[in-house]
Amino acid sequence: MMDNYTEFKKFLQSLSGRPTLLLHCCCAPCSSHTILLLKQYFDITLFYSNDNIAPEEEFNKRLVELIHFRDQIDSSIPIVSSPYNPHRFEQAIQGYEREKEGSYRCYLCYQMRLKETCLKAKELGMDYFTTTLSISPYKKEKWINEIGYALEEEYQVNYLYSNFKKENGYQHSIVLSKEYHLYRQDYCGCIYSQKERRESHDRIREENQNKAN
Repeated sequence: MMDNYTEFKKFLQSLSGRPTLLLHCCCAPCSSHTILLLKQYFDITLFYSNDNIAPEEEFNKRLVELIHFRDQIDSSIPIVSSPYNPHRFEQAIQGYEREKEGSYRCYLCYQMRLKETCLKAKELGMDYFTTTLSISPYKKEKWINEIGYALEEEYQVNYLYSNFKKENGYQHSIVLSKEYHLYRQDYCGCIYSQKERRESHDRIREENQNKAN
């Protein structure tokens, strides 16, 4: 079990051969840096399983962008997509709908998506599984890794430590998004984060209007 990024980098350098890895992808921008990093060491398969995303049009748009990015960097990388089922997300976070972004509601969302990834990795016979989620400065890598290692123990599938914001990973993802003309959404994905973002925009607009008057 790795518990820091230094150990993770040493582990990558120590790998012999190319193990298989199922990489959960939340969107193309967040996946960009992570894919380019991990494809140097693993035979990766991308897994798009994001029942939290709303509406369905947004879910499909992010999947299309992920395919678009994959096709530009290496069209041989497989992509597996889980059918859209927002009821899974609503069931997973039941009772925590009113929580703020970054709260335990998000923990439950990470858990849902990582479990789907772990089970798919086991089904496909992959050596490892992990997620791109930790590249975001708004995501708590401590929670993500805690969940990942718990799933490793429960289902006996190796979890790969995840903290891809390190070494300017997030900044690199922004550069790559511009380079490859990737769609960058302005909210995490769920209807609750979308509502918070809209309220924040409305508040800022109102404050600016008050300053102008």
